[in-house]
Amino acid sequence: MFPALETELKQETLLDPYEDFMYNHFQYYGYLKGPTCLSSTVHRQAEAASFYAFMLNSPLLKSRQLLHDEFGGIKPRLREPRDLFTSGPPQAPRWPIECEVIKENIHHIEGVPPQPEYFYQPTGNEKVPAIVGEEKGTVVYQLDSVPTKGSYFTSARVGGKRGMIKELAVTLQGPEDNTLLFESRFESGNLQKAVRVDTFEYELTLRTDLYTNKHTQWFYFRVQNTRKDVTYRFTIVNLLKPKSLYTIGMKPLMYSQLDAKCHNLGWRREGSEIKYYKNSTGDGRQPFYCLTWTAQFPHDQDTCFFAHFYPYTYSDLQCYLLSVVNNPVQSHFCKLRTLCRSLAGNTVYLLTITNPPRTRQEAAAKKAVVLSARVHPGESNGSWIMKGFLEFILSNSPDAELLRDLFIFKVVPMLNPDGVIVGNYRCSLAGRDLNRHYKTILKESFPCIWHTRNMIKRLLEEREVLLYCDFHGHSRKNNIFLYGCNNNNRKYWLHERVFPLMLSKNAPEKFSFHSCNFKVQKCKEGTGRVVMWRMGILNSYTMESTFGGSTLGNKRDTHFTTEDLKSLGYHVCDTLLDFCDPDRTKFMQCLAELKELLQQEIHKKFNELAQDMDLEGSWNDISLSDIESSTSGSDSSLSDGLPVHLLNIADELNQKKKVYKKKRKKPLQTRKQRNEQYQKHNSIQALKSTEDALEGPGFASTLQKQLTFSKRSENTSSSTTENKKPRRNESQLNERNKGISMDPSKTTTLILTKNKARMQREKPGFRVSCSPKRSTDTGQELAPDTKPSSPRNRFLGTKRGRRPAMVVYPSLHIYTYP
Repeated sequence: MFPALETELKQETLLDPYEDFMYNHFQYYGYLKGPTCLSSTVHRQAEAASFYAFMLNSPLLKSRQLLHDEFGGIKPRLREPRDLFTSGPPQAPRWPIECEVIKENIHHIEGVPPQPEYFYQPTGNEKVPAIVGEEKGTVVYQLDSVPTKGSYFTSARVGGKRGMIKELAVTLQGPEDNTLLFESRFESGNLQKAVRVDTFEYELTLRTDLYTNKHTQWFYFRVQNTRKDVTYRFTIVNLLKPKSLYTIGMKPLMYSQLDAKCHNLGWRREGSEIKYYKNSTGDGRQPFYCLTWTAQFPHDQDTCFFAHFYPYTYSDLQCYLLSVVNNPVQSHFCKLRTLCRSLAGNTVYLLTITNPPRTRQEAAAKKAVVLSARVHPGESNGSWIMKGFLEFILSNSPDAELLRDLFIFKVVPMLNPDGVIVGNYRCSLAGRDLNRHYKTILKESFPCIWHTRNMIKRLLEEREVLLYCDFHGHSRKNNIFLYGCNNNNRKYWLHERVFPLMLSKNAPEKFSFHSCNFKVQKCKEGTGRVVMWRMGILNSYTMESTFGGSTLGNKRDTHFTTEDLKSLGYHVCDTLLDFCDPDRTKFMQCLAELKELLQQEIHKKFNELAQDMDLEGSWNDISLSDIESSTSGSDSSLSDGLPVHLLNIADELNQKKKVYKKKRKKPLQTRKQRNEQYQKHNSIQALKSTEDALEGPGFASTLQKQLTFSKRSENTSSSTTENKKPRRNESQLNERNKGISMDPSKTTTLILTKNKARMQREKPGFRVSCSPKRSTDTGQELAPDTKPSSPRNRFLGTKRGRRPAMVVYPSLHIYTYP
């Protein structure tokens, strides 16, 4: 069964200790018959051969876990772990035990609108409805127990809360009852309450992120019992952001099940009289904002959905990954593994995508690219870009094959599955924004980002990580753009801007380079891009994709579709090939263009400040952070710190970490570090061997040659040097420290002069001439009981017990090996 293993066994002459132990172990349990102690080595080897033959041929002990080395070796290796989903369907989503979940499976088709969907053009006459509330209206839908601030996550299970699912919607009084039936207790759904304030008018309240009292932006809910050709008004009353894309034409999304079934139409933009305004009935502590719009349903008795953006759920991801695993071609170069388990026990998936290398050198030469998405669960834009990237990189396109040959892709398609499942907008079940805690030490409370950071840290020890990019969504600006990090190393000045500029040229109708920003703010130190940048990844980015659409080129004033976002995933791959092209023409052209753009920006800034400055020679010395605006206009949230119940745990871990640092053992070294240390050790041994050789009889003749060379180049140096202070000046010391070799004659003269003066100062009766005319045997030997008073480490080569006549040797050693 294992011919390579049999060949290896035949070549063995002696058993190693492990084999000897296993032989006795099996013999003890009766697998091998014979005496306990074998006097003959030949007999022992014969017994071992029969034992291994039994191991190889026994049907009970045959294993399918052993594989032979693909590089031609004969040593067997363990088979890789089985792919996920091979033993059955993926695990159903796990919910916090406080959440009620309906049993229905919600699924939507990916239909593309037949026509471009343009922004809504405000007329200025949009109605601003007054907030009525449940006091004067009728509550038709309301979630009961929703964990908010003050509580914290304890446990989760498949299906969420135990027991019977309550009917939260009102009971219809008959076929003529036109009350809408609301529902949001499904995956990624978010609606806390619905109040009917008029026949066809409803006020909606969104649920905050679980275990918090804020972050209301994402909505996704279902309505039933619709009426055709009737204008309904919906008003969301508790939004928290003062600015929104709804003020400049963005429309909500609507999905009709009848249209999907009959006409293959998926999500589409729907809404009129759209208005985003401040809620005047807030509690005074936290201002709320309202979004109101009107809509007409296409069918009677239809089931429709409304959403902030195209939903992409955890189950959608699992379904796609299952198709990849079951594809015999894609599964060959795409390995699906579990990065970790989330707080609720949901799997965080990690994909490793690369073509199998043909040689070890090819495997070691590959650089890595790390991509992630959905650290903010309500930003489903990131999942659609990620899906487009995966569809292209797993395809049979020649460019995709080339990328798989060049790189190892590490992909985390959903960093925050818990938040996606429960319908959060920004937080995990820890009640905190994960993209502010990438420096966390709380592995159990923030497992997704802790393991992601640790995976990248290990990857950096193995190979260079060329690019890190985290996909996000943006609710205040149109187009797609990147946030990066300014590089302070002048060698790579502006290099971090080359990739975004190339991407803007490859996707000019979607990507805006002028919206990119590279300023690193203190409040963003805990984000993924800044932490990875500080770990050593030069090209570390956050990709922001709008919830709205484009203001560029032919797509101006139109909403993005899922196909638009998926196409950007392809453009990321295309730009990666341009960025790594061996022909550096494109790279240098972009770098020159960046310098010109920066110079224009500097002139613009000084014009705004009404200052005149000659920038001909000094413009590239200006700090880039001084001329860039802050990224506070992004969808950022300040870190709230840790929840109360985690503060003590964090303090204890910090104390343990300090103690561990004091007691920490020497860390394990990589192969490269061990090789460097080995070479350094060999160099030191070679130097020591040279020192020992110089101490032999031939050393005097060698020194004589050096002094003769000094005599030719320095005729008057002896008399001049004797009158000077026998110490090196600062410039000479700097030359020595920098490893710059000095003139040999000057070096020798200076060494002898210095040694002579020192010895005369320490032993007045001891005379040494510094004249190069003398032979090497110039000094008298010290008395046997006399010890030199100079420090032991005055010269590197000086050792205890050496002959005083060799006092000139250490400095000659410095000259010989600068």
